[in-house]
Amino acid sequence: MENEVVSKNFIEQEIDKDLKEGVYDTVCTRFPPEPNGYLHIGHAKSILLNYGLAQKYNGTFHMRFDDTNPTKEKVEFVDSIKEDIKWLGADWKDNLFFASDYFEAMYECAIKLIKKGKAYVCDLTAEEIKEYRGTLKEPGKNSPYRDRSVEENLELFEAMRDGKFEDGERVLRAKIDMASPNINMRDPILYRVAHMTHHNTGDQWCIYPMYDFAHPIEDAIEKITHSICTLEFEDHRPLYDWVVRECEFDHPPRQIEFAKLYLTNVVTGKRYIKKLVEDGIVDGWDDPRLVSIAALRRRGFTPESIKMFVELCGVSKSNSSVDYAMLEYCIREDLKMKKPRMMAVMDPIKLIIDNYPEGEVEYLDVANNLENEALGFRKVPFCRELYIEREDFMEEPPKKYFRLFPGNEVRLMHAYFVKCESFVKDENGNVIEVHCTYDPETKCGSGFTGRKVKGTIHWVPAPYATKAELRLYENIVDEEKGVYNKEDGSLNLNPNSLTILKDCYLEPSFDGVQAYDSFQFVRNGYFCVDAKDSRPDALVFNRIVSLKSSFRLPK
Repeated sequence: MENEVVSKNFIEQEIDKDLKEGVYDTVCTRFPPEPNGYLHIGHAKSILLNYGLAQKYNGTFHMRFDDTNPTKEKVEFVDSIKEDIKWLGADWKDNLFFASDYFEAMYECAIKLIKKGKAYVCDLTAEEIKEYRGTLKEPGKNSPYRDRSVEENLELFEAMRDGKFEDGERVLRAKIDMASPNINMRDPILYRVAHMTHHNTGDQWCIYPMYDFAHPIEDAIEKITHSICTLEFEDHRPLYDWVVRECEFDHPPRQIEFAKLYLTNVVTGKRYIKKLVEDGIVDGWDDPRLVSIAALRRRGFTPESIKMFVELCGVSKSNSSVDYAMLEYCIREDLKMKKPRMMAVMDPIKLIIDNYPEGEVEYLDVANNLENEALGFRKVPFCRELYIEREDFMEEPPKKYFRLFPGNEVRLMHAYFVKCESFVKDENGNVIEVHCTYDPETKCGSGFTGRKVKGTIHWVPAPYATKAELRLYENIVDEEKGVYNKEDGSLNLNPNSLTILKDCYLEPSFDGVQAYDSFQFVRNGYFCVDAKDSRPDALVFNRIVSLKSSFRLPK
């Protein structure tokens, strides 16, 4: 039993305590994104944590859009968020909600606070409110409108709702304590005037609740038990508790904070991603160089790899950063046993086997994955003319170069030994053909043990090869300089973040591949069919990750 307690994170320990003490008899969690952008890897942690807790305690999981700010919200973002959460495997069943569905209830809560003398309409400008608020060292001072009568406040608040004031002309504020050591408790704003069309409620409202007021009410209406949020809301917890208490909700929810997931040298800020999209530096919020969930999916990451990553990061109370290499480690671990290992040539030159019969073709049996026999075999055609990687031939090789050079013999993967006899250059001095002879006795798997070779190279059969475009990605950020330019706050972009290879050749086993299908390309990495640009007659693959890394899991 002791071991079980140790293996639980601090949130689970708190939930156990609440259930044991009868504070709650069930568990209900939620994921409440604001639909003002695409979700990123950090949100994945929150989604999987909240959904995982509901699963673990046989409770309920709610999906709720926190759409109280119509200035930045779009239906496009609502749709993308739903798709991302479904893809990650978090199932909200029938529990899909919008904060905007509760606008009437929130308005009623505000009326209740006014009637209790706990809220007032304030005419100060935004600058004046800021000035009156005080500092961390000095208390704030009361607004001159703080002592309006209940009747006057009710009348003014109704006039706010009826559209009788301009944006910013008046706000509704909580009446708490302008001398509180917690600045969030110094009469925070509850409602503002904003003549904006809302994606869900249209022009029904011209006043909108502030997040710190709306959020606890949403949780309370939905009977959320544990409102799990990130550490920056820790200072807002007293206000959260004040709202649910003063609005007199039964079974108030409990807020618990955990540390955010930070990845080193990546761009997660919506403002920066929006600028990258608008400036055409990336081709949308799902560009594979980004770490939005849509981008990771398009690049070829799997839900399983992201779950593994989130589990490895753990749940803690203190902020820390994780190296992007750990995310790459997780996708390699997930794919290595699942995916077939195919041959693809990224920078092709022609290899001609002079003593192989012209016009002849034989079909070789090739294992799909040597580490996973269950993936079976495929047939790959072998013939006189092949493509090999340009780097697998050198006219004048350095020491310890074991691939093709004049007079040297190598194994063609899954096929025969070939010996380099000669080569042909074009008028610019570039090698365009390598001529070899093969030894028919050396067929792979035929029990040949006569002699050994040190080099094995992959190939594709030229007449049968499938042409494809491969896209190779590096970090969009210049890692040496860091994410942000200290002088002007702009992004330090890596000019080599995308390399497009147009004339690549793949073995002919790719008929019928679909978007997001992924493969290991021998020696070159894991690749995924691009969901946006790939077509059956013009395949495009994204490199998910290279094959090797120096990354090791911390002990």
